[in-house]
Amino acid sequence: MSKGEVVILNVGGMKFTTFTATLKRYQDSKLARVLEGGDPDFRVVNGQLFVDRDGGLFRYVLDFLRTRQITLPPEFSDYDRLIREADFYNLPSLVDLLNQDRLEQRLEILEVRFSLLETYSFFRIFCSCNNTIESLAGRIIVSAEQPGQNWNHSFSAHRPLVPISLQRPSHHDLVFQCGTDYSAGDELSTRYVSIRPDQRKLINGSNVLGLLVDTLLREGFRLISTRTISPKEKIECYTFERTRRNELFSTEQEGANANTAHFKAEKSQSKRR
Repeated sequence: MSKGEVVILNVGGMKFTTFTATLKRYQDSKLARVLEGGDPDFRVVNGQLFVDRDGGLFRYVLDFLRTRQITLPPEFSDYDRLIREADFYNLPSLVDLLNQDRLEQRLEILEVRFSLLETYSFFRIFCSCNNTIESLAGRIIVSAEQPGQNWNHSFSAHRPLVPISLQRPSHHDLVFQCGTDYSAGDELSTRYVSIRPDQRKLINGSNVLGLLVDTLLREGFRLISTRTISPKEKIECYTFERTRRNELFSTEQEGANANTAHFKAEKSQSKRR
């Protein structure tokens, strides 16, 4: 067959039409060899090359032959079966791509530790993916009043603020606080938190926590557990997970889902400062 000819493949009852040049892209593959002289796994049936394999998975194999890339849907999980098909067609390059893709789609875990004290709140966010932490660090903005100014629960646009850097104990976590820490002595200042694209400057720790949870849920995380680490110190831990992460957080506002509403209902009972 010439490379410009069209061939019809019947894979497990599903028909695919492509050029012979596409099937010959990898000369050592089973699909290339079957065009050269036959293969016992293939039979010619009604002018079509029939092979008794998974037709649903073959579309990914054919797409790889066409583009030299692998693009899988977000919910895809049949890596073992697709790798088995790639092995059958003798496509080691596809096997390598699938193994790499599966490694990158490992479960991502994010943990928020929240401590609500008398006049200020403390946050520590840990994530197994440092790219997510970097993205969050670029969106969480902490600003503080100049030391020595009177503290008030309401924010005034005329009150001068200075940016405060987030603490980064490691590549996988970040630390910040909001409210007023009276134990700071001469360094007393009131801190406000914003999470882009939301423009509000929040002083209330419960409000900041609610906005943070909204943000995580919109980005595909799922709240899987809540627990109290230290009742005496009022430290709570919220654990989230997602199986397919985004490289960068989006900046679009989206409607809150049912999980957000449920979370806010629970937090409305918390003591607010």
